[in-house]
Amino acid sequence: MVNNQLTDSIYYIGVDDKDIDLFEGQYIVPNGLSYNSYLIVDEKIAVMDTVDLRKCDEWERNLENALQGRDPDYLVVLHMEPDHAGSIGKFLEKYKTAKVVANARTFQMMPQFFENLNLDGRQVVVGEGDELSLGQHTLSFVLAPMVHWPEVMMVYEKKEKILFSADAFGKFGALDTDEEWDCEARRYYLNIVGKYGVQVQAVLKKVAGLDIQKIYPLHGPVLTENLGYYINKYDIWSSYKPEDEGIFIAYTSIYGNTKNAVEKLKEILERKGAKCVAICDLAREDMAEALEDAFRYDRLVLASPTYDGGVFPYMETFINRLKSKNFQNRKVGFVENGSWAPMAAKVMMNEMASLKNITLIEDKVTIKSAVKSTDMVQLEKLADALLA
Repeated sequence: MVNNQLTDSIYYIGVDDKDIDLFEGQYIVPNGLSYNSYLIVDEKIAVMDTVDLRKCDEWERNLENALQGRDPDYLVVLHMEPDHAGSIGKFLEKYKTAKVVANARTFQMMPQFFENLNLDGRQVVVGEGDELSLGQHTLSFVLAPMVHWPEVMMVYEKKEKILFSADAFGKFGALDTDEEWDCEARRYYLNIVGKYGVQVQAVLKKVAGLDIQKIYPLHGPVLTENLGYYINKYDIWSSYKPEDEGIFIAYTSIYGNTKNAVEKLKEILERKGAKCVAICDLAREDMAEALEDAFRYDRLVLASPTYDGGVFPYMETFINRLKSKNFQNRKVGFVENGSWAPMAAKVMMNEMASLKNITLIEDKVTIKSAVKSTDMVQLEKLADALLA
């Protein structure tokens, strides 16, 4: 997307990355993702963030085309993560009179990524509420620590009423991907920012009084319509409230017997009128998407065979992820399997009991090896408790 003019004076100069296999070394991105960068052309010219070094050449061409022979006055750095700040060094080498606008924490962090970076006379240090005039456009700075790094800030452009939101309101997927915003934005938020709900809530309160007409994130499409919808989603996610009524069943299975149990539980729940029941094989499906669904629905079932006196490794990983992202405010049921000493439910219940506002369903289901007709009573009781 070269020279894409968003408004009379603002250009999109970012790039799509369709070659990447894992984002942040762990998240699958089947439709790639975008590294967003913007150019504000006024009496002074400001570049809003760079891109990952792997796409620097394409970004530099986009920037040069949009500049039309002028030189930038400022590089505004909202976030130091390498997917956005990776090309700072090359930018400063090329545009030797440009100054860097960032907060004090960002300038402390910058030398960690760029050895021998000389910023003498090129630093413009800003803090909460500071403003920078470009002419007709005025940038107002909003600090957003731990959303999701400590140096993050956002910028509100007062003339066109734009919130440059850093990683907030971003999503996976290249810009030419034809898909709904919600799913990949939810997966992005809950896995990357999800731990920091308190901090996100604080920033939402900061910007609540601003007249925001557009949101320009660092990943994904610019948002220009129905902004209340997107802001409401962020309020739900960051306050750890369920988004939808439904039951998510996450399971692991060695020989298929635990899988059989949760499939029967799903049938029972649907027969009893459950609105939505989703199941996930943690060994075969995207763990990040499983975490997304656990946060999306208001009830969760964990099902695992006993393994080495504990739970199956994929379930252990999933529970650790739930804990690390501050999973809370849910009702949770348990299914265990064991051929001689079933222990999985006890282990899972102990882990989940340490989380905030978790209602544990005490009537666990214990399968001895394979599901038998006598086990259906337990599954019925668990279904009733989930639907109560």
